[in-house]
Amino acid sequence: MSETAVKAPGVPDAGRWKALVFIALAQLMVVLDSTIVNIALPSAQQDLGISDGNRQWVVTAYALAFGGLLLFGGRIADLWGRKRTFVLGLAGFAAASALGGAATNEAMMFGSRALQGAFGALLAPAALSLLAVMFTDGKERAKAFGIYGAIAGGGAAVGLILGGFLTEYLNWRWTFFVNIPFAVVAAVGAYLVVREPQGGRNRSPLDVPGVILSTLGLVALVYGFTRAESEGWSDAVTVGMFVGSAVLLLAFVIVESRVKAPLLPLRVITERNRGGIYLSLGLAIIAMFGLFLFLTYYLQIVKGYTPVKTGFAFLPMVVGMITGSTQIGTRLMTRVAPRLLMGPGFLVAALGMLLLTQLELDTSYAAVLLPGMLLLGLGMGTAFMPAMSMATQGVEPRDSGVASAMVNTSQQVGGAIGTALLNTIAASATTSYIADHMAGATSRTQQQLVQLEGQVQGYTSAIWFAVGILVVAAVIALTFINAGRPGSTTVTGSGSGDAVEDELPVPVIAH
Repeated sequence: MSETAVKAPGVPDAGRWKALVFIALAQLMVVLDSTIVNIALPSAQQDLGISDGNRQWVVTAYALAFGGLLLFGGRIADLWGRKRTFVLGLAGFAAASALGGAATNEAMMFGSRALQGAFGALLAPAALSLLAVMFTDGKERAKAFGIYGAIAGGGAAVGLILGGFLTEYLNWRWTFFVNIPFAVVAAVGAYLVVREPQGGRNRSPLDVPGVILSTLGLVALVYGFTRAESEGWSDAVTVGMFVGSAVLLLAFVIVESRVKAPLLPLRVITERNRGGIYLSLGLAIIAMFGLFLFLTYYLQIVKGYTPVKTGFAFLPMVVGMITGSTQIGTRLMTRVAPRLLMGPGFLVAALGMLLLTQLELDTSYAAVLLPGMLLLGLGMGTAFMPAMSMATQGVEPRDSGVASAMVNTSQQVGGAIGTALLNTIAASATTSYIADHMAGATSRTQQQLVQLEGQVQGYTSAIWFAVGILVVAAVIALTFINAGRPGSTTVTGSGSGDAVEDELPVPVIAH
C-alpha cells in the first residue's frame, strides 16, 4: 500500500467526506443486489432452465456464502487493512456479477452467486469499519452514519425499482451487469481518497479453528432457516442443520474464550450496548425482510401492479428511511442517548406495520399502504442510524473489522430467519383460510377469490407477528442499551492490558 494510504492517528482525514461517497456507493451496490435479483429471478429461471426446486439456490447460494464468511471477512479486514480488503472485495464482486450476467446454465449462475456472497463478506465489514476509524468526531460520525444507515435501509427498496426497470425494459442479465460500474467507480475512488489511520491493524495469527467453526455454524443456521421455508420445520435435514449449527457455534464460543488471538474476541459481543444492538437490529431485520416479500407479492399478485409500479410503490418507505436517518437520527444522536432513538424508532416502525395488518383485497394504497410504509421507514431509519454508529464505537481499532462484521451478520441471519419464519406463518394461515372457505365457493371465480383472500389473510397474519417482533426489539433496545449521549469521555477497550484507548468523543459506556 502506498504511503498516502495511511494517516497519523488522532488527525482527522481531510478526504474523509470524499471517501464516504465511495464507501456509501459500495454499500448501495451490495444492498441493491439483495432485492434486484429477486425481481429478475422468474425471467432468469426460464432462460436458464432452472427447475422450481432449484431456483431457491439463486438466493440461497449468495446468502450462505455471505452470512457464513462475514466474521472471516471482518477479521481479514483487520489483518490486511480495511482499504485493501475493501478494494479487493469490490473487484471480486464485480467479476462475480459479470459471471452471473453471462451465465449460460444453472451451475454457472449458482457459482457466480456464491462468489458474489464471498466477496460481499469481505466488502461489507471493510466498508463499515472504514467509517468507524475515519469518522471519530461525535457530530461528524453521526452525520456519516446517518447517510450510511439511510442507504443500508433504503437501498433494498430502490433495488425493487431498478430491478423492475431493468427486467421489464432491458433483460434480467442487466440486474447483474449493473453492479460493474458501481464497483469500478467505488474501487477507483476508494484507492485514490481513502486513507486509514496508522496502528489500527490486528496482525495476530489467524484463528483457523474459529474460522472453520463460525463459517460452518453460520452456514448451517442460514441453510436451516432457508430449507425450513420450502421443506417445513419438522424436515429431518432442517432439524439436523439447526442441531449442527447449535453444536458448532457453541464450540466456536468455547474456542474463542481460550485461544490467544480469537477470530471474534468475546469482549466485542459481551459488552451490553453492542450485544443489545446486535440482538435488536437482528430482530428488526426479521420483521422488515418478511414485509418486503409480502408487499411485493401483494402488490403484484393481488393488486396487479407491474414490477416497475411495484418498485415505485415502495418509495414512501425509502423517503421515510432517509428522513428518519439523516434528519431525525443524525440531528438527535449527539443530544440524546441512543436507546431513546432506537426504542421509539422501532415502536414507530411497529405502528406502521400495525397499519399494514389491515390489508384486504380492495385496500386503498393512499389510505393504508402509503402511511404504513412511511411510518415503517421513518422508524427504521431513526433506529438504524444510532445502531450502525454504536455497534463500532468504543471498540478497539484492531477489532473494528470484526465488530462491523457482527452488524452485517445480525442483519444477514435476521433476513434469512425473517423470510423463512414469516413465510411459514403466512403459508399456514393461507392454507387454513382456504380449507375453511373453499367449500362455499361454487364457481371458478369464487374459488379464485377465496385463494386471493387466503393469500392476503396469510400476509396479514405474518405482519401481526412482525409487529410483535418489532415491539420486542424496542424493549431490548430500551433495556440493554445504556450508553449516554456522546460526550468527551475517554473510553478504553474492555480487553486485556494491551487495550488501545480511544481518545475521541464517544458514548459513555456504563459497564
